[in-house]
Amino acid sequence: MTPPPGVQAFFAAMNARDAARLGELLADDAVFHFPKTAPLEGATRILRFFKVLWRGYPRLEFSIRSAIEDPAAARAAVHWTNAGETREGEPYANEGVTLLAWADGRFTWISDFFKDTERF
Repeated sequence: MTPPPGVQAFFAAMNARDAARLGELLADDAVFHFPKTAPLEGATRILRFFKVLWRGYPRLEFSIRSAIEDPAAARAAVHWTNAGETREGEPYANEGVTLLAWADGRFTWISDFFKDTERF
């Protein structure tokens, strides 16, 4: 299934490291659940997290493998793989699922699940 346009935009903004665009896609009170961290509450904290992540992984690109959308519930599940390089120049790759919920065209809830959590 083709990912919904908002989901495509979310991953495109991450791949482009476009914090401004990512901020436009997040509700002000969005919550992001990331493995081994307390929930990140608010668009400002979520964007700060991504900026730190991007510094740690100067090259990291996500590829959407499949997506399941429930338009009535305004939710989607996205299976992805990623590949890149750490700040130290080490190769990095992972696979996971991101669950997303939205309202009024902006993401309100995001939760990541991925296979290799060793680095985090």
